[in-house]
Amino acid sequence: MSRSRPVFPFSALVGQHDMQRGLLIASVDPLVGGVLILGDRGTGKSTAVRALAAVLPPIRAVECAYRCEPRATAGLCSRCTAKSRARPTASDVPVPVVDLPLGATEDRILGALDLERLMVSGEKVYEPGLLARANRGFLYIDEVNLLEDHLVDLLIDVAASGENRIERESLSIVHPARFVLVGSGNPEEGELRPQLLDRFGLAVEVRTPQDLDQRVEVVRRREAFERDPEGFCASHAQAEQALRAKLVAARRALDRIRFDDTLLRLAAALCQQLGTDGLRGELALMRAAKAAAALDGLRTVQREHLMEVAPMALRHRLRRDPLDETDSSARVARAIAQVFGEAAG
Repeated sequence: MSRSRPVFPFSALVGQHDMQRGLLIASVDPLVGGVLILGDRGTGKSTAVRALAAVLPPIRAVECAYRCEPRATAGLCSRCTAKSRARPTASDVPVPVVDLPLGATEDRILGALDLERLMVSGEKVYEPGLLARANRGFLYIDEVNLLEDHLVDLLIDVAASGENRIERESLSIVHPARFVLVGSGNPEEGELRPQLLDRFGLAVEVRTPQDLDQRVEVVRRREAFERDPEGFCASHAQAEQALRAKLVAARRALDRIRFDDTLLRLAAALCQQLGTDGLRGELALMRAAKAAAALDGLRTVQREHLMEVAPMALRHRLRRDPLDETDSSARVARAIAQVFGEAAG
């Protein structure tokens, strides 16, 4: 039996702090709402997502197609709901990180009838799709800005409800599909539809490193990994283990993190200053700041956490201003300086 090829370690990435931090925040608190990674080609976007999968602590799951949580009373598949009182057998399994290719069909994403069993025995059996595999994990879409419109509509519906509903071909299926949506792409190749953009809690920008030493270190590490993957991963095993322990501790501490009213007013003032629609901006700010504080091993959110996550949580929620040619990141930075400067004064 062949072993799978080692994955480049998350802790070995160089020069992409915001991308790493955003992915870790979403890993601590899935309610943050997923991460959109936008930037140049060859900046490690796909590498970072696959590296995250290797460092995530395992989850406790029932032996079913959807990895239902054994102690949950809601959000279960029909099989586990019927057996919920019987304390089903559970085990630790890796967190699923599922790729959704651009060319994937609707049947492959949603699931469909198992045609082979239908033809052989006449039995109608549902074959789960990519959304079922991603339940309680991550669904990753590279070049998400090129995804076909009808697939975007499907993802929006499922992301909003946490369920995949199929009503066709005499097939009626409802199963849990709660996942952290991670998308990456180059904005120069096309923009995302606003409805899908709004489903991402955080948006991070990645750029080709301009620091000469960083560029050299990126090339050096990549070449070392490709020459000896096992040895390179072994040299970062301790850092990976420490990162996994940090994630476990942050998840346990999350519900105890304090976010006081003074910071909440600053978050609301920042969103008001930027003219964001609705209240999703404030919620994303609060959740991301609490997760950041948990990662830092603190019990209380600090102003610095709010300032750190504000660009991630708000840059993709801004309305276009035809009179202001400043990019969204600069507009957020300007608003942070004004709101937090006034608060300090």
